Amino acid sequence: MSLPIRVLDMVDGSGQTFSDRLIAGLKLAVANASGGTGVAVTTAVSFPAGALPASYAVFVDPGQPGVFASVSSKTTSGFSVVLTPLTGASVASGDFSVLIHA
Repeated sequence: MSLPIRVLDMVDGSGQTFSDRLIAGLKLAVANASGGTGVAVTTAVSFPAGALPASYAVFVDPGQPGVFASVSSKTTSGFSVVLTPLTGASVASGDFSVLIHA
């Protein structure tokens, strides 16, 4: 059985957007297309309009080895995930997961 935790302390100097709440979002198994050797693949990740705050962090699990994940074009309704293969590799079709924090 899990143990419920009811207190969250943010470390002094943290850059959280709000002082009274932690905003988080999760999307699992977001499908991505494949790309050729050395070719980056971009996938749009969307949320309902205005669901995300103006400033937030995105953490990406690319779901495959040999691939670097980055985020671009952040708005209050989503962002793009760019999967870039490392030298000599390619992006396979599959899925990735994202965690949003504000």
